[in-house]
Amino acid sequence: MFNRDTVFVDIETTGGNAVRDRITEVAIITMREGELVSEWSTLVNPQTRIPESIQRLTGIDNDMVMDLPCFEDIYKDVLERLHGYVFVAHNARFDYGFLKNEFKRCEITFKAPVLCTVKLSRKLYPDHKRHNLDTIMQRHGLTCSARHRAMGDARVLFDFMHTLYSQLRSSEVDDVIQQLLKKPSLPSGLTEDDVSNLPEGPGVYTFYDKHHIPIYIGKSINIHDRVMSHFSSDHRSSKEMNISQNITSIKCIETAGELGALLEESRLIKKLLPTYNRRLRRHDSLITIKWNSGNQPLIMTADLLDPSSIDKHYGLFKSKKKAKDTLINIAKDNKLCLKVLGLEKGKGPCFAYQLKKCSGACINEDELKKHHLKIAMALEPLKNKIWPYKDRIGIREYSKYNHQTDIHIFNQWCYLGIAHNESDLNQISLFENDEILFDLDTYKILLQHLKKHPSIEIIDI
Repeated sequence: MFNRDTVFVDIETTGGNAVRDRITEVAIITMREGELVSEWSTLVNPQTRIPESIQRLTGIDNDMVMDLPCFEDIYKDVLERLHGYVFVAHNARFDYGFLKNEFKRCEITFKAPVLCTVKLSRKLYPDHKRHNLDTIMQRHGLTCSARHRAMGDARVLFDFMHTLYSQLRSSEVDDVIQQLLKKPSLPSGLTEDDVSNLPEGPGVYTFYDKHHIPIYIGKSINIHDRVMSHFSSDHRSSKEMNISQNITSIKCIETAGELGALLEESRLIKKLLPTYNRRLRRHDSLITIKWNSGNQPLIMTADLLDPSSIDKHYGLFKSKKKAKDTLINIAKDNKLCLKVLGLEKGKGPCFAYQLKKCSGACINEDELKKHHLKIAMALEPLKNKIWPYKDRIGIREYSKYNHQTDIHIFNQWCYLGIAHNESDLNQISLFENDEILFDLDTYKILLQHLKKHPSIEIIDI
């Protein structure tokens, strides 16, 4: 590393979104042959308000930057200090992404070899779980003159690099750095720019072909890593190989959390019908089983059911065949009569009775009341869940990665929409819908999410 011209970079910003938010401070420390050459930093007018939470964190307020140059005024100086150097930063995609976007606004394409000290620490110290800057400082006995200010944090990175070489074998550190600096192997239709700004937080990504037709939609809590995993495994399956051969562009939608990503993925797949998605594709109809004691179970379409009555039916299936197969398996497991269930016609005993696999309800050897009780007990595990809330609810998600807040609105297992704060919730008419459509995938996503996260924040509306 000490044979490379290197800059240690840190920035402060108005938020976590590199496209929407802006830079408020830049610090660049230049190193050649392991020696400190220069230290440079400047505050920047972001041309937008700095949120109070960011002001408290960094100490940079609106008055401090009001009369200062904006990035467009200093971009030549910043570019000159970065050009031709290895770009080192902590959570480097954040700093690198912000600077690329600022340069892009100045009609400049900025590229540099990037080394992330978070990833470097993870590789060199795999037994440790945490690799944020405060943890690294504590672990290695480093100090910071001004935490959450650009120059203070950049100096920590400079000291951290020297500490690594004093604590570990130089060859070990060099090997890991060389591995991290290698450019990713990308499909021929993509460039490094296509993946360099992919967010490392939660959301949904869409792959497009040369005709701008969506070919695959996916979700992840780390979009960048998930997208790159497609290309690293393109030799393992024909689907991944076909995606790599056809992809020419990527679009992303960031969400505040996993629930938002799951819901958005389901919605987009049904809307766009990408070639290589099968699991969440649109279905012609939704099937359920209706049963009242004394009657035969009725396999029926659930699409037009009032969502509030879903819990009065048994199971939700994507075809009549799956519903029928479920009833047949229930009959086999509980020695129920297929004739009484309406699944077999004809006179006399059913076929299962002749094989001693029916308790005899078809020839009155098993009382019908007793048989109906067996049906009720066998169907009970399939009974759809009752909506456990009085009315509409909001489920809040917050992303530490991009500081995004989403409040997902549900009623009777149906997804009504999204709000980003309580003021949006006050305009509750936004979520009024005369025709609430029940969706099986949404039902399963929400049911699983409530089970997996029993302590999530739920807002009664």
